[in-house]
Amino acid sequence: MANVSAQPRINSSARPVNAQARYRSIFTPSTREERAANFKSYLAHLEAQDGEVIVEERDLAVRRARRARIQANPVRARRPLPDPARFHRNALRLRDDPRSLDRRTLLATFLYKFAWHEWIGISTAWDALPVMGEPDPTIERINLYHLCEEFSHMRLFLEMFRTLHLEAELAPPGKWTGRMYRVFCRLPGSILAPPAFITELMGLTVYRHLDRLLDDVLADEPEARERIRELLLEIMTDELAHVGERRNFLGPVGVRAARAMLAPMYRMFFRDLPETRILFDFKQMIEDGRTFDYSKIPADVIGRSWVPSYCRA
Repeated sequence: MANVSAQPRINSSARPVNAQARYRSIFTPSTREERAANFKSYLAHLEAQDGEVIVEERDLAVRRARRARIQANPVRARRPLPDPARFHRNALRLRDDPRSLDRRTLLATFLYKFAWHEWIGISTAWDALPVMGEPDPTIERINLYHLCEEFSHMRLFLEMFRTLHLEAELAPPGKWTGRMYRVFCRLPGSILAPPAFITELMGLTVYRHLDRLLDDVLADEPEARERIRELLLEIMTDELAHVGERRNFLGPVGVRAARAMLAPMYRMFFRDLPETRILFDFKQMIEDGRTFDYSKIPADVIGRSWVPSYCRA
């Protein structure tokens, strides 16, 4: 088994950030001119870090090369789950009493459900790209990069499952779930922007809380823990940038709407992931979303990501 060096911690308690004077809240006011300049800045960031877009495969050249290096150096947990069949039975829907499942299985089923919702959302958004009619070529290019990054994340989730000796495929949506996501993706931009921002903020919240959980659930699997943390760090770094990007679509009215819908959206989304309230402090997750400030993110993570100019002091 390959040795994996310890990865940077991605939660706010991992190390002092000492950046309180340098960064502001994600809800910091911004002008239309600032947001226009930030879209151009964000696109330059994407092109520099992701390289060529491979449209036919929904992939990015730099991400593909990075995954190849990871897969050439596989890491597997020393012990598989106690009963892998229970993962497969509960992955899409929790059928067993959650109190009867060990915490590693609960972690795996939570990851599957979370990735599945992401998969359905981005697949639907990809199908909607041709009919969105985005008039701004900068935003059109950003949307393409953003979705290809998300598809790359799905491949990283599958590698996490393989790290735990699980072979998993992301299932297609049911009739009503697929219909709901199709309606969401075709909403007018002014209506779509606040909930789209909240979904990105939810993702970031999940990754930060997952990082804290790994030390507990995988305490006796240091190699597997650090490999999963490595994969999470890559996703979380993108998600941090996605939060800033989606915030950039919001003017003052949109910011107020996002604040109002944050707690209801968290409750509605995580109702479909019953493992959440067993594995995490759900009230704290909502509070972390409400009070998100870039100062809570370690400087080395911010250095890999992108932050809107108006959130820098």
